[in-house]
Amino acid sequence: MGEKTVVICGPNGHKFLFSNEEKLFTVFRTHSMQRIFRSYQSKNPSSPPPPPSLSQSTRVIRQPGFLKPEALARYLGEMDCITKELLQSHWEGKSEIKTYHFAKILTLTLASRFFLGSTNSSSERMVKLVHYFDDITLGLHAMILNVPGTAFYRANKAAIAIRRELIDVIKEKKDEMSKGVKMQDILCHMIVVKDNNGEFMGENEIADKIMGILVAGYSTVATTITFLMKYVGERFDIYEKILNEQKEIAAAKKEGELLEWEDMNKMKYSWNVICETMRLTPPLQGTFREVLTDFTYASYTIPKGWKVYWTTSSTNKNPLYFQDPQVFDPSRYEKCDGPIPYTYVPFGGGPRMCPGKEYARLAILTFLHNVVMKYKWELLVPNEKIVGDMMPTPENGLPIRLHQQY
Repeated sequence: MGEKTVVICGPNGHKFLFSNEEKLFTVFRTHSMQRIFRSYQSKNPSSPPPPPSLSQSTRVIRQPGFLKPEALARYLGEMDCITKELLQSHWEGKSEIKTYHFAKILTLTLASRFFLGSTNSSSERMVKLVHYFDDITLGLHAMILNVPGTAFYRANKAAIAIRRELIDVIKEKKDEMSKGVKMQDILCHMIVVKDNNGEFMGENEIADKIMGILVAGYSTVATTITFLMKYVGERFDIYEKILNEQKEIAAAKKEGELLEWEDMNKMKYSWNVICETMRLTPPLQGTFREVLTDFTYASYTIPKGWKVYWTTSSTNKNPLYFQDPQVFDPSRYEKCDGPIPYTYVPFGGGPRMCPGKEYARLAILTFLHNVVMKYKWELLVPNEKIVGDMMPTPENGLPIRLHQQY
C-alpha cells in the first residue's frame, strides 16, 4: 500500500530479475517488516525506518558460512536427535495429531537450537512463543494500522514479546561467553561482530535480526512439512516408494547411528516428493525489490524508486512448463533435463537465492525419514480447505490418524 509497484513473473521475468540483482534491483522490505524487525533504527514510531543495504542485512548469515554444507553436516546429527525426541514426545501413544501444530513446534525448536545455539530450556522458551511467531508471519504484509483487532497490531505485540525473551537469551549468552564457554552459532557471531565503524550491535538490533531469521527458518519449513504430509497421505503408492528408499538407507547404518550427509544425498526420490510439494503449494508466494535505476523491460519503462514484486509460483501450474500440472507427480524431476530453466524457483535464484535452502532441505528430509520409518497415516479431512494469503494454511491444522509401523 502506498508504493508504485510492478509485478515481474514467468521464466523470462525470473531470469531478468536474478541476473540484475544489485544492478537494477535491491532488496525491499515491506513497511510492516521494517517496523517489526528494525525497531532499533527508528525512534519515531510514526515513520518507518530506512531499509538497510544488501550487505548489512544478509552479511551475518551469508559470510561466516553457518549455512554452508560443512557447517550443516556438523549439525545434522543433532537435527536427527531433536526430530526423534519430538516425534516420541508428541506422537507416541497417540492415534490422532494435528500436523501443522507439530510442524511449527519442530521447526521452531530446530531453528532455535541451530541459530541461537540454545539449550533445551532456551528452545522450550521459544516454542512457548509459537503463537507469537504465527502473529508475526500474518502481519508481515499487513497495512500499518496499529489499532487493536488488526493483523499489524497483533504482529507488533508479538514482536515485543519475542524481542523481550530474545534479549534475555542474549544476556545469558554474553554471560556464558564471558566465562570462556566456546560456542559457534549465529547469535554468538552477532554478539562479537563489529560494523564498519568498529562498533558492536546493540542488544535490540541483535534481537530484531535474530527474530527475522527465526521467522524465516520456521514458517516456510513448517508449511512445506505440513503439505508434504497431506500429499503423501493422499498417495499410498508414493508413500511406499519413500519408505523403500528410507529403508535402504536405514539398513546400511548401525543400530542407533544418526543420519549423515551421505544419507541425505541418497534420498533422491524423497527430495523429488518435497520438490513437487513446493510446486503445488509454494510456502513462499514472492518477495519485493526496489528499482535502483530506470530500466526497460517488455516494452515498459520502470522508473527508479518503484517497487517490484516477483512471484515464485506464476509458472508452477502452467501446462506449457509442467505436463498435467494439477497432478502430484514426483517423477517429473527424474527426467534428465528436469524443469525448463527459471520455471521452478521455490528458493529464488541469483545472488539472493535463499541462503537457508540447504538447511530447509536437511530439516524436511530428516523429518520425512523419521516419520515414514515409524508411521503410516491417513487424512481425517481429505478435502480440507486451505486458507491464508501469503502463507497457505490448512483450516483445521491437517489432522491425521496415525498407524505405527511394526
